[in-house]
Amino acid sequence: MTADPTPPLALYVHWPFCVSKCPYCDFNSHVRESVDQLAWRDALLADLAHEARALPGRRLGSIFFGGGTPSLMPPATVAAILAAAERAWGFADAIEITLEANPSSVEAARFADLAAAGVNRVSLGLQALDDAALRFLGRAHGVDEGLAALATAQAAFGRVSFDLIYARPGQSLAAWEAELRRAIGFGTEHLSLYQLTIEPGTRFATEAAAGRLTIPDEDSAADLFETTRTIAAAAGLPAYEISNHARPGAESRHNLAYWRYQDYAGIGPGAHGRRAGLATARHKKPENWLGAVARNGHGAQIEDALAPSERAKEALLMGLRLREGIDLARVAQIGAAPIADLIDEPATARLAAQGLVTRDRDRLVVNETGMLLLDAILAAIVRA
Repeated sequence: MTADPTPPLALYVHWPFCVSKCPYCDFNSHVRESVDQLAWRDALLADLAHEARALPGRRLGSIFFGGGTPSLMPPATVAAILAAAERAWGFADAIEITLEANPSSVEAARFADLAAAGVNRVSLGLQALDDAALRFLGRAHGVDEGLAALATAQAAFGRVSFDLIYARPGQSLAAWEAELRRAIGFGTEHLSLYQLTIEPGTRFATEAAAGRLTIPDEDSAADLFETTRTIAAAAGLPAYEISNHARPGAESRHNLAYWRYQDYAGIGPGAHGRRAGLATARHKKPENWLGAVARNGHGAQIEDALAPSERAKEALLMGLRLREGIDLARVAQIGAAPIADLIDEPATARLAAQGLVTRDRDRLVVNETGMLLLDAILAAIVRA
């Protein structure tokens, strides 16, 4: 974790619209027949101005356009948001500006314009390198179209990442190894590799409840997880967070701001933020958020002060996901309490004796062998 008391601010911009809803997705994404692009641009700019007034005197180190499918945003809207953000806060040197994109030919055609607008990093939702798997995941693109979009992205942007989902029904270890090695061969600096999980409220949850969908059991999932980390690390893309792999120096600076528990502003429907001890959240439904902006000049629904103990708990839960672990002195400072009041020291000692965590005076790290059991480790260590 950084020792800088005032690290750069991060800005998250949520674009909630998608062409279709994927059956595994529990994100705040919506399908609409039409979108008033001018109204949405103006509302996002108003929401941004509210955050800028609440967080003066900061510089932006990263901006992330997420969704939904922000590659459906007009490049002119992206450019307007970036210009307003720079006027409001100023940009740190080498600011990272990421946009999530679907790898369709229609959206890839916008990549050059998005790069010209100021986006310098793209995260592509490839999700699989198998056409049958993509159909199962509800994706609108096929492998060939996705790889063409990847090539276009690599030509347009200085930094490129893409996502894959593994532990799919019926996926063998050998098949995943081959898919992962092929993915690594495309030479991107960053990969996000997620195990398929069944999230409440999704179509996959309905299918699983009816017995029509079964994902790999715990032992098979553990083998897939361990193989993923071994192959990626051997290829020079070690895991720096439980599901994210990067070449040294190519980690997502924006996501690191979350995991290191730094301040970030969130605008757009459902966006969350953390600023100066406050938890912020926007109205989730697009129409409700738009109405709130029209009434109030911003889309915030919640702006609540967090108790120091709650902030420390959040810092622990986020930071222990990282390979670098957490700075215990900083967590104690956040929590305004001795670290022994914030973590269960006997449980930590037992986990350390088992080789699952490393604890010294200044730092607590979940070891490689412990990452597979991260949820259980967090439950044991972090005081409620």
